[in-house]
Amino acid sequence: MAQTFSLQPLLELMQSRTDEATRKLGQLLAAEQNQRSRLQMLEQYREEYAQRMSEAVRNGLTPTALLNFQSFIFRIDDAIAQQRVVVANSEKNTRQGQQQWQEQNKQLKAIDTLSQRHDLRERYRENRSDQKLQDEFAARRFRTEEDDGS
Repeated sequence: MAQTFSLQPLLELMQSRTDEATRKLGQLLAAEQNQRSRLQMLEQYREEYAQRMSEAVRNGLTPTALLNFQSFIFRIDDAIAQQRVVVANSEKNTRQGQQQWQEQNKQLKAIDTLSQRHDLRERYRENRSDQKLQDEFAARRFRTEEDDGS
């Protein structure tokens, strides 16, 4: 009878941790993409607003209206700068999540390799035991046939 893998609980724990790290990494990647999209949207909005300001200046603009346009562009620039910080933090979190996933995956593979080796040894023992039984049966049959033939 095959022995169970003594580290099976550890293997299951490592699988669970790797699954959790995978799930977390997926969330971090999605969050990073979301933050990048927000940054692109802000940059696009600033470009469109700057074009509107240029058109308004060409068509004639009061100093107060120009000041309002400039003030709003400065606020958009501040929002862009803040969003770049958010994106940088999100990228950092994603890198950490990738490192954690890689470490968990490495540990899982190490335990899984031990499990596979254990399974191979057990199959080898079973095959050897089966072969021994078959050899014994064959030897008994041969002896029985010799005894009957004499």
